[in-house]
Amino acid sequence: MIQITFLTNQGKVATAPENSNLLRVSLREQGGIPFKCGGGLCGTCKCRIESGREHTDDIKAKERKLISADELEEGYRLACQTFVQGDIAVSWEPRTPARSGSATAAAESGAG
Repeated sequence: MIQITFLTNQGKVATAPENSNLLRVSLREQGGIPFKCGGGLCGTCKCRIESGREHTDDIKAKERKLISADELEEGYRLACQTFVQGDIAVSWEPRTPARSGSATAAAESGAG
């Protein structure tokens, strides 16, 4: 088993089998990585591998479309596209929760 540390989620640690998908582990273990599509199309699950980059698989074409070359070099990945073979630590930009069903939320998002 490998260990994944979700730094942005108060350092929560989860264990998973080798070759696990990072987003799936986050969902199963309540790691907290934000997501929308889960298929490498929206970029919502962009995160940074802070340690253990050598334990991740190769960068996918979908990631190259949504993450700049500089960011990839800095360790940014899409959690939905990343498979983990060893211990890693991951962080991400926390998302502010949307207020649903209110005119205020629509105005803040530019809708309406």
